[in-house]
Amino acid sequence: SLPTSFLHSNKMSEVENAFHKFAVYGDTSASGNKMTGKNFSKMCKECGVMDGKAVTSTDIDIVFNKVKTKGACTITFAEFQQAMKEICCKRFKGKSLEEALQAVYGLIEGKEPSSVGTTKATKVGGVERLTDTRKYTGSHKERFDESGKGKGLAGRQDLTDNSGYVGAYKGAGTYDQTH
Repeated sequence: SLPTSFLHSNKMSEVENAFHKFAVYGDTSASGNKMTGKNFSKMCKECGVMDGKAVTSTDIDIVFNKVKTKGACTITFAEFQQAMKEICCKRFKGKSLEEALQAVYGLIEGKEPSSVGTTKATKVGGVERLTDTRKYTGSHKERFDESGKGKGLAGRQDLTDNSGYVGAYKGAGTYDQTH
């Protein structure tokens, strides 16, 4: 069998990868070295560390605030490891610290943030009828082209015509032909 130090280092790199993926989730400017409380909570929830009974969202928030540097809004990977030590004994009661820590890291390793529950466009019931641009009439119809795609600003505003003719004049542009 493989030595436990190899398994531990391999497992830690998997956990560290998961930490970096959750750290950058939802923030394009994040480096991945520090994690916000929101992302820490998301990670604990999606990986199954927070079970709602032994470990609740309140516990997660308390531990996050306990391990982070005073005045900071984020935690580093080292502070994350400290937070996992705080949480693991509560999550896996009856196990030793090492066993509980391994079990928590087993839940986290290889996980990525999911986008489950994000808002999607719906086409149910009255919504489909309301979003069908073919049935629009009057001035609302002018906001869309033949394919049903919106015209944007051109469809919402009356663009000024500086030709010198009155708006909607049928003989616009015919002056030079008659004189």
